[in-house]
Order: sequence, then structure tokens, then C-alpha cells
Amino acid sequence: MGAYVATAGVVVFLIATFLDWVSTQDDSVTGTGYETDTTIPLVAFLGVGLAAALLYALNRARGRQHRGLSLTTMAAGIAAAGLALSYILDAPGALERGGDYSAEVGTWIALIGAVVWTAGAFLLAKEPEGDDDWHGTERRTGHTAH
Repeated sequence: MGAYVATAGVVVFLIATFLDWVSTQDDSVTGTGYETDTTIPLVAFLGVGLAAALLYALNRARGRQHRGLSLTTMAAGIAAAGLALSYILDAPGALERGGDYSAEVGTWIALIGAVVWTAGAFLLAKEPEGDDDWHGTERRTGHTAH
């Protein structure tokens, strides 16, 4: 279930990338996440790749997951949440752009997507099936792990 929750969060974050993330105080200028900063779509597309890998692992990996992939997906979700949160608190690069920017609805939707993404990856990662010794090394090989 965690992989599906993480995938849903990634999809929400991806959609939010194409919504308005910032606007000037007088609303004369707005920018989507895609237009505002190249990091935003990069994180969204990374999430799509990780979600595809998680869904593939459900069918191919021993125990229906790969622990490293689950944890990497969780880390990327945390980074996505941090990115969205930074735009909510104070848009990065505002001095470079010469404006004081306010967060728009896309930023909030992206934060929700990133939290769902992270929570889903956590739900998957906390399951023992992705551990190398999830059945116990003794039963598989007859030897104890060192």
C-alpha cells in the first residue's frame, strides 16, 4: 500500500508543478513551479522515476520491495516537502528576481503531495520485506549473519 500512497503523492506534486507557485505582492506577475525554478520540475520528475521504480519493485523484487529504493524515495519526498515549504516561508531567489513574492496555491498543493509521497514511502520502508534478512539468514543458508 505504501508504494501506491507514495505514487499518489508524487502525482499530486507533479500536477502542482504546473500550478502557480509564486506571485508578486500586487499580483501583476505569477509563476508556475515549472516557470519559477528548474529545481521544482526536476524534483517532480525524479519522483515520477522513483514511483515507477517502486511499482516495478512490487512485481519483481523479493518481498515486493527493495529497502534502498524505499528509503531513497522517502528522502526525495522529504526534499520535495522542504522545497515546497521554502516557497511558502520565503521564495528562494527573490532577491535575484528583484521582487517580494507570495506563495500561491500550487505551493500548498505541492506540500501536501510531498507529505503524502514521504508518508507512503515510509509506510513501505517500515515493512520488513525489503530487508536482506527478512526471512532470517539462518533459515535460508543454515549460517548466522555476522
